[in-house]
Amino acid sequence: MQAKGSVDKSERRTFTETARRAQIVAAAIETIAELGYARASFAQIAKRAGLSSTGLISYHFADKDELIQQVVTDIFGAITQFMGQRMGRQSSAADALRTYIQANAEFIGAHRVQMKAFLDIFMNGGFHYDETTERTVVSPLEEILRGGQASGEFRAFDTRVMAVVIQRAVDGLPFLLATYPDTDVDAYAREVTTLFELATKAEQ
Repeated sequence: MQAKGSVDKSERRTFTETARRAQIVAAAIETIAELGYARASFAQIAKRAGLSSTGLISYHFADKDELIQQVVTDIFGAITQFMGQRMGRQSSAADALRTYIQANAEFIGAHRVQMKAFLDIFMNGGFHYDETTERTVVSPLEEILRGGQASGEFRAFDTRVMAVVIQRAVDGLPFLLATYPDTDVDAYAREVTTLFELATKAEQ
């Protein structure tokens, strides 16, 4: 019988392996952000993670592609969780749109290392962005915009086109920070919010 409060070997191993995978992913993100996707070898990642050999990475990830996919999955997961917490239930479509833009900017500003790594992965072909991914990313915005038109808050426009333009404005922030790291993220969010409030609001 297992003593109360104790953890058997299989559970300890699971906890240990999960922690080690997280350690490797974190080190990969930091390495890519510093050295770039192309130069982020297992050797460099192991060194940053404080591992004795690259074999410890290979035990958890078959190759660099598998590790990079986990990096992307973790970053997307963090964004999804953050946005879910921020969005909640808004009182109006205008509030939802404002929150969407500002929450995205807030996440990007607070997770610059992760976003710099993701940007480098994306620009160097380490992440396959296809039609399904685009629909998944843009559809929440389309829903907000359609809701705003239905309630009379927003003017008539092509919701898909507007959603894509808004998303590209949000996606542009990591590019801007990569070139101008001292950019005021809050000011950027305010400008983008104002721009699309003016672009979407119904005529009085």
